[in-house]
Amino acid sequence: MLATAIDEARRGLDEGGIPIGAALFTRVGELLGAGHNRRVQEDDASVHAETDAFRRAGRRRDYRDTVMVTTLSPCWYCSGLVRQFNIGAVVIGEAVNFVGGHEWLADLGVEVIVLDDPTCVQLLGTFIHDHADLWNEDIGE
Repeated sequence: MLATAIDEARRGLDEGGIPIGAALFTRVGELLGAGHNRRVQEDDASVHAETDAFRRAGRRRDYRDTVMVTTLSPCWYCSGLVRQFNIGAVVIGEAVNFVGGHEWLADLGVEVIVLDDPTCVQLLGTFIHDHADLWNEDIGE
C-alpha cells in the first residue's frame, strides 16, 4: 500500500509540486483513491495528498473500515479529515521530516502505524533541503 503513496509523491515531484502522496484503501487492500499534494499545480492551498486521495475515492456511507496511507505524518488539516470521517487507520511512511497530528489521532482511537520508511524520508528530506521556502509555505510557516 505504501508503494502507491510513494508513486503518487514522485508524480507530484515530477509535476513540479511537493512530493507527498497518499492513498485510501479498504482494510482488505482494495484501492479506493490515490492522490498527491497539488497545492502548486492547482494553485490551491487545500489540495494536500490526503485530501486529494480522499476526494478521488468517492463518497462512502462509512469510512471506519478504511486505511489512509500517506508518505508523511498528516498535518492538522489532514488529521482533521481523518477524524471528521472516522477513517479507521493511518499508515505513515515517515514522521522524521515533519510530525503532524498522528499522535492526536492515536489518542482518539485511530490505529496509527509509523513506518519511517527510508525512501519517504529521503524523498521529502531532499525536497525540503532544495526548496525550503515552498516547504515552509506548505506547512504554514
